[in-house]
Amino acid sequence: MGYLSVFLLIFLSWNFFILGTHQLQSSQTQVLLQLRKQLEYPIQLEIWKDHTLDFCYLSSSTQVNITCQDNFVTGIKIMGDKTVKDSNFDGFAIPTVTLSGAFSMDSFVTTLARLTSLRVLSLVSLGIWGPLPDKIHRLSSLEYLDLSSNFLFGSVPPKICTMVKLQALSLDGNYFNGTVPDCLDSLSNLTVLSLGNNRLNGPFPASIQRIATLSDLDFSGNEISGKLPDLSRLTSLHSLDMSKNKLDSKLPALPKGVAMAFLSNNSFVGEIPQQYSRLVQLQHLDLSFNFLTGTPPEALFSLPNISYLNLASNTLSGSLSNHIHCSSELSFVDISNNKLTGGLPSCLSTALDKRVVNSDGNCLSIGFQHQHPDSYCMAVPVKKKESRSKDMGILVAVIGGIFVATLLLVFGCFFVCKRCCSRGISEQHLLHKTVQENSTTGLSSDLLTNARFIPQVAKLGTEGVPVCRVFSLEELREATNNFDRSTFMGDGSNGKLYKGRLENGTQVAIRCLPLSKKYTIRNLKLRLDLIARLRHTHLVCLLGHGLDTGGRDDSSVYKVFLIYEYVPNGNFRSHLSENGPEKALKWSERLSVLIGVAKALHFLHTGVIPGFFNNRLKTNNILLNEHGMAKLSDYGLSIISEENDKHGEKGDGLNSWQMTKLEDDVYSFGLILLESLVGPSVSARREAFLQNEMASFGSQDGRRRIVDPTVLATCSQESLSIAISITKKCISLDSSTRPSVEDILWNLQYAAQIQATADGDQRTDTAPYH
Repeated sequence: MGYLSVFLLIFLSWNFFILGTHQLQSSQTQVLLQLRKQLEYPIQLEIWKDHTLDFCYLSSSTQVNITCQDNFVTGIKIMGDKTVKDSNFDGFAIPTVTLSGAFSMDSFVTTLARLTSLRVLSLVSLGIWGPLPDKIHRLSSLEYLDLSSNFLFGSVPPKICTMVKLQALSLDGNYFNGTVPDCLDSLSNLTVLSLGNNRLNGPFPASIQRIATLSDLDFSGNEISGKLPDLSRLTSLHSLDMSKNKLDSKLPALPKGVAMAFLSNNSFVGEIPQQYSRLVQLQHLDLSFNFLTGTPPEALFSLPNISYLNLASNTLSGSLSNHIHCSSELSFVDISNNKLTGGLPSCLSTALDKRVVNSDGNCLSIGFQHQHPDSYCMAVPVKKKESRSKDMGILVAVIGGIFVATLLLVFGCFFVCKRCCSRGISEQHLLHKTVQENSTTGLSSDLLTNARFIPQVAKLGTEGVPVCRVFSLEELREATNNFDRSTFMGDGSNGKLYKGRLENGTQVAIRCLPLSKKYTIRNLKLRLDLIARLRHTHLVCLLGHGLDTGGRDDSSVYKVFLIYEYVPNGNFRSHLSENGPEKALKWSERLSVLIGVAKALHFLHTGVIPGFFNNRLKTNNILLNEHGMAKLSDYGLSIISEENDKHGEKGDGLNSWQMTKLEDDVYSFGLILLESLVGPSVSARREAFLQNEMASFGSQDGRRRIVDPTVLATCSQESLSIAISITKKCISLDSSTRPSVEDILWNLQYAAQIQATADGDQRTDTAPYH
């Protein structure tokens, strides 16, 4: 985004020096006043209320700047305040408040089109919302367009490709979805294209490869999938950011002049291309959190301008030569969480200079802590059958082929699962509102005023998921036969639970939650709106809610009913013991459940702003559907529960339920991991177990004594060791040493890979020989 700012500054400065001597035409003044009205009189434009002023000669500020040539407006820059800075987005401005339901993006663009000489338009963080209409192309003189950090949604209009004078286009931080128009090569003057942090999906547009003038390209934080093609023809490209997408090809060739390349948090496979070792202008390279293999090219460390190199959290292997020469510019290196062996090159020793180096989570023989044993980084050997036959070599080759095929199948399934996991909430849930409340716009003023969702790590596809709605008490009584005892499913800290059947035959679970705090209907609906927008494959779907005012007329609510999808296959705890009511899950099945819950937890923490913490994670809150897939229930209820009041409230109290530490959920997840390892009986003697038994995990005899027999019978020792290690970290008494949810997920997925490989080897070993 730095190039955008420089471009805008130069352009506006140039316009300042060529201001005409004639006063701005009255028609142009009227357009500006109309824009102020449509933007609902933002405080930044307070000075415009004096209609006698010549807007072209008003002093500029960082928030408002109008430039003119002759007697026409040529540039408008308005920076609003409807944003909040969020550390999860590297300082990116996230929109938090929209304009009212009376705002019309279509009418707004129509007004802008009356400024026929407009070349620069920057409207950032103003809360404008709605689809960007095709008529945006009527601003045919635009050279710079920045509408970032707003609430624009729908598709990027293809007509934007006809705005051939555009040199910079920034639509960051909105809610655009669908595919990117594959006609952008018609913008032959384009130097900056920034569409980051939206909900764009589909393949990378091939037309972008043909924009020879492009210097900055940012598609980060979307759901672009498939292959990232050869970008070497973009000879002017300086900065590339494709991080946080769903790309799963090999790494593409990059142009020789690229200085910044952000390709992290995708599913790239294969080795790091040797071509990257010849990118002499490269300063910043981030390839972390992918599935890259092989040994990193040594020349990467010695590129003349490289200052930041992040290769963390891949499956890089082999050893780094001690003769590697590090560039004098290299100040940060991260090779952690790979499968590297051997020693650490001398130039990566932090003892030599101020260079920051992170090498944890490998199998390096460097005498430091946080390294795995060599077996962790070694390929699982193919077990050979003893035979005196002269065909022994052929037999070994066959076994090896089966092993490789199994390994490829495991990785293939892992990549497919990663692609199938998306990261947010569909547009219909972001902007849903019953027509009865606002038949003009179909949008909730409460929702629009308090919208805090961001496109993030984890937008999940919700096609076919029913829209959350309000249920009447009569509907709920009918669904449960007036809450008959036969429909009662249990009672707990979150109220009574009933099983019901709706009029259309849908089975549901109805949670009756008494409220000790007296909420107004408006306040409670706002909180329920926030919960209703949570949609994830591994969350039990909230179908709607009902409110019970007890017949009072003071607009207060004392009981709320939450209507969830019915999940038929029992809870996780009931599947953890051979003595339980359900069949005990083997180790690989338990890992699958734990991975699903970790994905749901990651979404709750990072998929929304602010995140949902303190989710009361327990094994009996993890439900299994008919396919054995985990779905977390009773999430997010802290925002309407009595626990809220312990933290105090201000106004609507929306900030009171935000936890300041993520470690609370991490600790609870650690206890779920522990219960998965030793069985549900640990919950009854948790404190004694944590004090007296944890050390037993360190020995084989101890494991045989305390680990659940079903786990011991179905696990590989390496997979079990990984799970035990991450469990100990989660339940550490020192919260600062507990892992992030991302670390938990990575370790569980790796443990599942190891287990799948071991299961494949076992099937090979027990297969009959002919």
